[in-house]
Amino acid sequence: MSNLAHFFIVRQASIALDQAMDFLTTHYEWLKALHVIAVIAWMAGMLYLPRLFVYHAGATKGSELSETFKVMERRLLRLIMNPAMIATFLFGGLIVAANPGYLMVQPWLHAKLLFVLMMAGCHGFFAVCVKKFSKDENTRSAKFYRYMNEVPTLLMIVIVVLVVVKPF
Repeated sequence: MSNLAHFFIVRQASIALDQAMDFLTTHYEWLKALHVIAVIAWMAGMLYLPRLFVYHAGATKGSELSETFKVMERRLLRLIMNPAMIATFLFGGLIVAANPGYLMVQPWLHAKLLFVLMMAGCHGFFAVCVKKFSKDENTRSAKFYRYMNEVPTLLMIVIVVLVVVKPF
């Protein structure tokens, strides 16, 4: 490739990057709104799914009630929680991309991202539970899921305090 061709490719990439950054900064408030909407949808599922597990753990395996819970859990995970988590990460990532320097100098944001990753880990654990319930392989008690129901709540509280209060 000639130096001239290389120059034009780099120049076009630079122009495209500038246009993308202009788009992100121009639509920053929309990105934040979409991020918050996605977080609310994700959290609705994160708070409801373990409650379904509490009741499902008490249902007789193979019963009509157990089969109903399987459908509810699968649909909640696939149709609401997974898309909402993806949208949360997508819009959150775009917000950070619109302010790349902000990530480097905000310790509260580093902590928030750590707790968001913990929330995603919790989401993954719940997805495994949905699979186990779907195969009638759950071995955990309703009491276990009552405790697990509190984990997303506690993580959410920490995340919200970090975002709103910015304690450090």
